[in-house]
Amino acid sequence: MKVRTRFAPSPTGYLHLGGARTALFNWLLAKKMGGEFVLRVEDTDRERSTDESVQAIMDGMQWLGLDYDEGPFFQTKRYDLYRDISRQLLESGHAYHCYCSRERLDEMRETATREKRKPRYDGTCRHRTEPVPGVEPVLRFKTPETGSVVIDDLVKGTIEIENAELDDLVICRSDGNPTYNLTVVADDIDMGITHVVRGDDHINNTPRQIHIFNALGAPLPKFAHLPMILGDDGKRMSKRHGAVSVMQYQADGIMPQALLNYLARLGWSHGDQELFSMKELRELFALENCQRSGSVFDNTKLLWVNQQHLLKLDDQELGGMLEQELIGSQTDLASGPAPVKLAAVLRDRCQTIKEMADQSSIYYVDEVAYDDKAASKQLRPVALPVMVALVDQLTSTDDWQSLALKDGLNALAEKLEIGFGKIGQPLRVALTGGNASPDIADTLEMIGKDRSIARVKKAVAFIEQRIAAN
Repeated sequence: MKVRTRFAPSPTGYLHLGGARTALFNWLLAKKMGGEFVLRVEDTDRERSTDESVQAIMDGMQWLGLDYDEGPFFQTKRYDLYRDISRQLLESGHAYHCYCSRERLDEMRETATREKRKPRYDGTCRHRTEPVPGVEPVLRFKTPETGSVVIDDLVKGTIEIENAELDDLVICRSDGNPTYNLTVVADDIDMGITHVVRGDDHINNTPRQIHIFNALGAPLPKFAHLPMILGDDGKRMSKRHGAVSVMQYQADGIMPQALLNYLARLGWSHGDQELFSMKELRELFALENCQRSGSVFDNTKLLWVNQQHLLKLDDQELGGMLEQELIGSQTDLASGPAPVKLAAVLRDRCQTIKEMADQSSIYYVDEVAYDDKAASKQLRPVALPVMVALVDQLTSTDDWQSLALKDGLNALAEKLEIGFGKIGQPLRVALTGGNASPDIADTLEMIGKDRSIARVKKAVAFIEQRIAAN
């Protein structure tokens, strides 16, 4: 039997990290086994589902490169199937109409809570044969009253749940709309899903769904429940932990393959290996190597993984990415060096492409603002003779290439009989506004002769004003 997996998000918000990891694991399993990956949008919650959320899911899947073989299917367009399944369960005696009022159900729940019992439907209508006039009933599934459900979970191992812990769940509301557990089973059967891989917050749904599979005489898919992604406090990751849409990671300069690499390692491992190409993930992924407990999301580790993926790119690839990022930020590329040249200089200094673009901005503007602390420390009166000499040195330099510039700076340091740092540090602040930059000669080359001289002259004026103020 061909392996068929599915990712079935509800379009009630953005595609978050947990959903992206679930999609990834389903995609990897299908790819490794030569199977098919299906995208199904579970949009039956009409009050909360939105077109914007559907688009956010599609955008996230496209950016991550998780292509699907079939879909997207929308549950709201499959109601005929759900009605047929409901009718089949009713006619076979596996479901019944329930006429209990909301008030009675609330009273039942309150009594159970007061008596410290698990709230569950008491089966009042389970054997009713006559309808109640004027009442539109819900449809309940008739759960076996004895025995248990055994789940051979591919991640968690054997899970056994007593049927006495389950009640007769509603599978169709009084308005005829199906509920989650019915639609999921109907779709998984109709789509031939062989493996249901999802978060372990669905474990409570699984025995109920197994009962419906059995009632319909359908083969069971294999189940695998993935541990939750946790915040740094050990609780399920949420907005208060900084959880955001996967598209925010694109905006933050994270590479999709780096995010997928990191998500794969949140709950799965292959020895001690940390970095994986997508080809390696497809070849090595196995559900049996997924861990049973949750993993803590670490943004610092994600940035490190992203940097390692950036470093694997050649200058042309990285330059192309930097160019697109700069174009997106409305940078006038004609006013500065080619992005590929900047990428070669900045690649070891940046963890994200956005950080690289931010560090590139000084090469495309005429002036830079000084960091107060950097200017206070480096652009002092003692540095004035050095900066004046630098103006002359740079003005007389014809070969504006890194090696020649470095030779010129070294020669100036010898002439002034000072250490190179006495030149390099104030020059760095003059050129960039701060204390950090690539090699100072590379920085000069990238900024260009005219801009470099203008910035050093500005630093001279800054120091003179500082002297005059005192």
